[in-house]
Amino acid sequence: MSPLVTTPTDPAVLRQAFGCFPSGVTALCALDSGAPVGMAASTFTPVSLAPALVSVCVQDTSTTWPKLRSQGRLGLSVLAEGQDAICRTLAGRDGDRFADVDWEAGDGGGVYVHGASLWLDCSLYAEFPGGDHTIVLLEIHGLKAEPAREPLVFHGSRFRRLAA
Repeated sequence: MSPLVTTPTDPAVLRQAFGCFPSGVTALCALDSGAPVGMAASTFTPVSLAPALVSVCVQDTSTTWPKLRSQGRLGLSVLAEGQDAICRTLAGRDGDRFADVDWEAGDGGGVYVHGASLWLDCSLYAEFPGGDHTIVLLEIHGLKAEPAREPLVFHGSRFRRLAA
């Protein structure tokens, strides 16, 4: 094995290295004063079965997370294959993120993306500092799973498909 390179300080180099790990993509959304607010997050991880917890990591510079964190319930949608345009829209910084997104709101105010492979009804459980991100633990209160839907996979800074 060749020797390791010293940890780079260039964020582009680290982003490229982190891109070696494929991940699913989620949409974290809620109603804020009756309007949908949401963001894309590719740092989703199941954490615990008892209590039922998942995590996402949110950039500290996010202007969306402060709006979401104050809501009682959050909808987390695990995006499915073919929803890459929705992911790009939700990750954008400008415009109406929900203009071309087919969604619905749950009773508690969580917003869910139609066609996703999983919906989780969540509330904020805890937050922890993590460098330039905040590690957010979410408690699951309900779910709807569609395991036959193929996942949206993000790898090497682009969307990919799983082989059969």
